Amino acid sequence: MLYKQGKIQCKPSEIGYDENRLDVLNSHFNSLVEDGTLYCATYCISRKGKVFAHGGIGYKTYEKDPAQPVSPTDVHYIASMTKTFAGVAIMKLVEDGITTLEIPVGEILPQFDSPPFNGITLFHLLTHTSGMHADGGCFENKHNQGGYWHFIEQAYGAYLNKQKSGKASASAKAAAKTASAKFDWISAALAHGVRTETGKEWAYCSFGFTILGAVIEKLTGIHAHKYIEDSICKPLGLNDTGFDLTPEMAKKYILQSKDSKKYAADTISGKPPKRDEMWDTIPRTGGGMKSTVWDVVRYGNMMLHGGSFDGVRILSRKAVEKMTAISITKPDYCWNPAGSVRNYAIGFDHRNGPQFSFSDSTFMHEGAGACALYIDPCEELVAAWIVPYAKEGWFPKAMYNPVNIIWSGLL
Repeated sequence: MLYKQGKIQCKPSEIGYDENRLDVLNSHFNSLVEDGTLYCATYCISRKGKVFAHGGIGYKTYEKDPAQPVSPTDVHYIASMTKTFAGVAIMKLVEDGITTLEIPVGEILPQFDSPPFNGITLFHLLTHTSGMHADGGCFENKHNQGGYWHFIEQAYGAYLNKQKSGKASASAKAAAKTASAKFDWISAALAHGVRTETGKEWAYCSFGFTILGAVIEKLTGIHAHKYIEDSICKPLGLNDTGFDLTPEMAKKYILQSKDSKKYAADTISGKPPKRDEMWDTIPRTGGGMKSTVWDVVRYGNMMLHGGSFDGVRILSRKAVEKMTAISITKPDYCWNPAGSVRNYAIGFDHRNGPQFSFSDSTFMHEGAGACALYIDPCEELVAAWIVPYAKEGWFPKAMYNPVNIIWSGLL
């Protein structure tokens, strides 16, 4: 087994945990590395605010070089776990009196100020009940497999072509730059309407959290990435968390492909990634952050401890209580659950059922990175794991099964 121990703040026995269950967790992750499901796994677990387990298993790169084992401090894409940071950012604006959750989005972004979008509120976006098109793959819909991103890409391509043909004397580069500055990506997406009535059902819509990023920028005058990093990540000391890799983060980046290897190498050498100006203006608040399991658990402890941790206040206790309680109970048809009831909080999931052994008050979020964060207030337990897949698919043994192993160690 390729295993590296990370730093811990106490022994498992000191906070009422059976250390032997960590051997089971390590063996479980190792079996998924050995059968080719995962490249690696990193995890961090705390109880009562103290980290007692922190490890890494497997390979840091897709090349599976035993000389490059993954470290528990390595960085990876946390995908949709980003949504929880966007939710916290919105709640900060709420508790500062800048907005409310029930305000129509159209009062902030004029593109939403007409049917069928004018009934959508910030609350609807935060709880995936806006009625907007869900992520590609949520439903069998051959006309919307790419979701709003496909609509934006099509419209932007047409817009650029129009700009270039209408300005024959200008260089293509200058025309593209002008076009990217003026192109209205929100209107381009909304031109394709909604999927269903607002508030009717739960349907996973990452684009709704992209819109929340635009809301943050409109209300603060600060790009959503910077607002989240400056008001949440930096105060908490999440030094390896952000939307873009720093050179130091890039040195610790888990490499799943040749492209990610080049991205990390370019960042280390100071070569910025090539991006179209228009796409770079769109917030990645639906799933664009990178982090480590240590940082994610520290963030989780802030939520567990009423918005403050280690003397740093990010949110009020009441804002956290509001954000983490079950806010909606709606029918769910995503990924073929046949209309089963879905409980959801504000920015956080409240998934529960017979397959899980955590407390009923547990709130969580997953990311297609793949990764997960679970916070159990009853047991004062926070756990995070990053499990980069080595093949296509979604694997419950990597995402769900660790929950029961981890919670089985509670004494």
